[in-house]
Amino acid sequence: MARVEKDPEYSRTGGYSRLGDDRLREECGVFGIFGHSEAATLTALGLHALQHRGQEAAGIVSFDGRHFHSERRLGLVGDNFNKRSVIRRLKGDRAIGHNRYSTSGDTILRNVQPLFADLSTTGFALGHNGNLTNAVTLRRELISSGAIFQSTTDTEVILHLISRSQKRRVIERFVEALRQIEGGYGLVCLTNEIMIGARDPVGIRPLVLGSILDDKTGKSGYVLASETCALDIVGARFVRELENGEVVVISADGIESHRPFPQHPPRPCIFEYIYFARPDSIVAGRSVYEMRKQMGVELAREAPADVDLIVPIPDSGVPAAIGYSRTSGLPYELGIIRNHYVGRTFIEPKQKIRAFGVKLKHSANAHIIRGKRIVLIDDSVVRGTTSQKIVELMYDAGAREVHMRIACPPIRHSDYYGIDTPSVEELLAARHDIEGMRKVMGATSLSFLSVDGLYRAAGFPGRDPKQPQFTDHCFTGEYPTHLTDKLGLTEQPQLSLLAEKR
Repeated sequence: MARVEKDPEYSRTGGYSRLGDDRLREECGVFGIFGHSEAATLTALGLHALQHRGQEAAGIVSFDGRHFHSERRLGLVGDNFNKRSVIRRLKGDRAIGHNRYSTSGDTILRNVQPLFADLSTTGFALGHNGNLTNAVTLRRELISSGAIFQSTTDTEVILHLISRSQKRRVIERFVEALRQIEGGYGLVCLTNEIMIGARDPVGIRPLVLGSILDDKTGKSGYVLASETCALDIVGARFVRELENGEVVVISADGIESHRPFPQHPPRPCIFEYIYFARPDSIVAGRSVYEMRKQMGVELAREAPADVDLIVPIPDSGVPAAIGYSRTSGLPYELGIIRNHYVGRTFIEPKQKIRAFGVKLKHSANAHIIRGKRIVLIDDSVVRGTTSQKIVELMYDAGAREVHMRIACPPIRHSDYYGIDTPSVEELLAARHDIEGMRKVMGATSLSFLSVDGLYRAAGFPGRDPKQPQFTDHCFTGEYPTHLTDKLGLTEQPQLSLLAEKR
């Protein structure tokens, strides 16, 4: 398969990285509800369940049959939508919401979603999870033809494409816009009469459909959400996942399903299972929690360790560590305690304290660690800076040996479809082989789960190189750019260079 080439301006944006952050980040969560008397309240609850997908800003747009109402705020859902006065302003029995994680630059209010525009026949609100790989080209074309952008997010490109369509029905205009964009996306939209949900042609980004009973009216409504955990919190019943390339239209008359793209095998993002989705969510029929445990099982089979204890790096390494422990027969202990009350910033002491940033979030459970040979289990390694400091933390606590086992393959390539990854130059696995990474971390030994092992954890015999079951280019370098030919799209994907993202 083809490899994605970076746009020459990419390096000037600093990539997708966030200074000092050694985790991958997802690019937002979306939620929508149609036909419920407490639409705004339930949307706020749904966004709260999806808070892990974006913590920088949140917004809700509702419609009361005559007017749209919008509340968009910087910060967490619980800090902004916890007052009855705010919810009362969001009138109506239908609403959509969005949690935002920006990939570069400052978070500013004009980029907070859902975005809203008045079209010739209707109002149109839009929330977007993912990334448009041809957004730069489309934006330049739109601006050159007179479009005026109000934000720097690539999501606004979709609104302009819809606005310029000459189709009669809004759903036809929406579909025409989709056929011009490329990349990974899960979209929720709200107009005067309908709610729309859409997934990209490969199904990279997730979107699920649920139904919900309104006790006040006795009628059933519908819910769209990035993950099933958001259905659970509002008491909605899971109906199904939207299929890759599917567009659903929800109205007072029920649900219509449209399939505007040629059929293509789905390739959901493998990182939903590795890290992004909440453990209690179900993705493509698989329990995220159970798959993460199975990744630990496969890791124990591929990379056993002669140690005394299994220690997860919380919280991301916990399910895999359980699987590793059960398979290896080695005891599992909480040798690292996570502080859950660390905010985004903290006053750093003038006196030098080794591994200050890590110690804010993680503390060694020294009486468990002292004198022991341990194996640390984590879900992934990005830059390696956090792994290095945690290994050092374990040695400082008295560990005799510190082995590292990672429950996914080495991340050697950037993502352009909705994951906030550092530039290739910053990825530890892109700069070093396994032994080189081990030396950087200071670990006694280091092993990663193989690509085939990851697929076995998902229930497959291994990766099918001719038709991979997941989007896994961060490991393999094989990007789903074959869509250009399969779907008759216009150009090869390029990296979106906007100063701000969702």
